[in-house]
Amino acid sequence: MLIEKKQTLRIGLSLLVFLVLFRVYTWDISNNPRGFYLDESATAYNAYLVSRNGAGEFGPRFPLVFQFYTGGLANYVNPVTIYLLAIVFRFLPPSILVARNFAAFWMFAACLLLGLLAKRISGQLKIGIIVAVTALLTPWFFEIGRLVWDAHFLALTVVLFLLAAYHACRKAIWTWQEIMMLAGSLTLMTYGYFSGRVLGPLFGMGLLFFATTWRRLVDVITTGLVYGVTLIPIVIFNRSHPGMVTKRLYEISYIKPGMPWSEMASEFVRRYLEDQSLYPLLMIGDYHPRHHVQGSGGAIFFATFILAMIGLLLVFSRGGWRDAWWRFVVYGLAASIVPGAITNEPFHELRLMAYAVFLLVLTIPALECLLGGGAQKESTDDARERAPEFAAGCSRIPCAARVSIFTLLLAGTLVQAINFQVVYSREGPKREFEFDVPYKAAYDAAVAQPQRPIYLQDGKWGPAYMDAFWYAIVEGRPTSEFVHLPEGSRPPSGAIVLSSNSECQNCQAIQKSGCYLLYRAK
Repeated sequence: MLIEKKQTLRIGLSLLVFLVLFRVYTWDISNNPRGFYLDESATAYNAYLVSRNGAGEFGPRFPLVFQFYTGGLANYVNPVTIYLLAIVFRFLPPSILVARNFAAFWMFAACLLLGLLAKRISGQLKIGIIVAVTALLTPWFFEIGRLVWDAHFLALTVVLFLLAAYHACRKAIWTWQEIMMLAGSLTLMTYGYFSGRVLGPLFGMGLLFFATTWRRLVDVITTGLVYGVTLIPIVIFNRSHPGMVTKRLYEISYIKPGMPWSEMASEFVRRYLEDQSLYPLLMIGDYHPRHHVQGSGGAIFFATFILAMIGLLLVFSRGGWRDAWWRFVVYGLAASIVPGAITNEPFHELRLMAYAVFLLVLTIPALECLLGGGAQKESTDDARERAPEFAAGCSRIPCAARVSIFTLLLAGTLVQAINFQVVYSREGPKREFEFDVPYKAAYDAAVAQPQRPIYLQDGKWGPAYMDAFWYAIVEGRPTSEFVHLPEGSRPPSGAIVLSSNSECQNCQAIQKSGCYLLYRAK
């Protein structure tokens, strides 16, 4: 009975600590960022519809792929985040605050699980805590975790796969539990975000690094077959809806039908090297203000990068390369850059999210080296494989020197983290254009008009009609009060129109808010 009470108390305290940490992590999330970007509105609106009738804005119930927007702006997105948010909206009223906390939760969980992975690899709780806290403070994770579309979910799926892969690689024989954990995490990654469609197959092929015996090879092939079966629905969908799955790739990539392979290969190499540039990684981050507050520093901290490079050096110099796990980690680091390299934009943090995860994983050998040995590492069932002891890599460095180096790196991390939070808190709420803040004022002016319906017109600044539908849901207003104008069509004479064009012709302007215009058609 006493043991049960202690376990209950431990669980209760752990839950309390978790909730307190999450509250600190999401502090001021209702104000920073302000507003709600139209992609966020589309995600939340479709999730709300699914929570009520099982179908999104377009298409059948429980679709494999969701359509966002209409006409030439139509886009087709992965379903996992929408279904998960739909579960939340089944129990909680839809709101921007709920949606942002939902996104932050998955990134928060990814950071904690990354710490768990570090603890299992190193055998040291203190290293697990250091990696988890570093991840929570890292701007790359922190900012993307506040965006309510499926980009925030990729980090979690990558970490879940790494946990499954590390567990499996320490087993001489993979049972169906290991196989299903690996295949399931790969499937979740593939259906979770655009980059996952590339990373899933790449990481699946990377499992061949674990095929150190004939039995392991059979297990890897079995895992690949199980994973392949889960891809059959999307293959069938693509055949019955030609171009829908690949439409997004052709829109954002230099890869086009009919383009010579030599040109694509040359461009890929250039983009691949460009995405490894240290200037955006350490100095300026993603150039999109929506993804990264400009002037707040790089995507990761200098100390994190230094530790990752030390870790990479140790993998090659201290026997890590002979370990299947660390061979896979190096492969994963290289593969994680591919989703960004096949697209047109340089250092796009959303598409390179897995890159950040692998950089954090590579800090583990360096932390082992600097902090010395600890508890026994998780052993392998295969006597031919031994987890490398990276602490020996720094054995010749005096303990005082190692402590000084670690303290200096820790201090540098804290200084950069504080600077980032100060700049983020000051400049983050100013990103009004990037998060459609002015649209709400135009929307409020529109619904204050007695005339119905209100016509929603898409213009230069995108399919902002989705913002109106989302705000209507939040306010409990019937969406039947709004009519979304088809592309190229004109509203009836005398109609009230809320437009994402800054100007209009043959109209009477009622109110202009930023780049949005409320007018009466003539």
